[in-house]
Amino acid sequence: MPDNANKAVFLSYAREDSDAARRIADALRAFGVETWIDQSELRGGDAWDQNIRRQIKECALFVPIISAHTQARGEGYFRLEWTLAEERALRIAKGVPFIVPIVVDDTTEAGASVPDAFLRSQWTRLPKGVPSPQFVEQVERLLGQSRTPAPGTGAAAGEPSPPRVLPSKSGWRITLAAAVLALGVVWWQAARRQD
Repeated sequence: MPDNANKAVFLSYAREDSDAARRIADALRAFGVETWIDQSELRGGDAWDQNIRRQIKECALFVPIISAHTQARGEGYFRLEWTLAEERALRIAKGVPFIVPIVVDDTTEAGASVPDAFLRSQWTRLPKGVPSPQFVEQVERLLGQSRTPAPGTGAAAGEPSPPRVLPSKSGWRITLAAAVLALGVVWWQAARRQD
């Protein structure tokens, strides 16, 4: 894999979200982050398709842009890109960041029409695709982690979550399960003391 591919970000979006995608790409590029974005308005063809597949295979981070437009479209080339990214994610070690979903409007995670792998990742909200400095810092941090898995969940121990990032559904389930388990242990210990 080429060295520059190890640090590249691939943006995947519905054509209706091209303005938001360009804003995100421009912000990342301004900070020296190599960003792959198809600006050909889906010209198609075998060479184009193979290039997209190669970029998804070689990028460090895959950034799907989720919106009401992607929700409304049951079919589109971006959906193939999303499937290819999900397949690649299955081959990546646990804790190595790869899929970084971005929501550019009020679309909620609960009803989103996205691959399961997207729901296992933290979602970032960038209204209208306007990136914040915190988002760029988050991408730079994730690019630094993309080569080796960190212990635990993929972030360094004690490292705070970046602003405007929403926990995934599985994160809430784990937190709820831990709370229920803790309450069960407390109840069991209290019952043993009464005996």
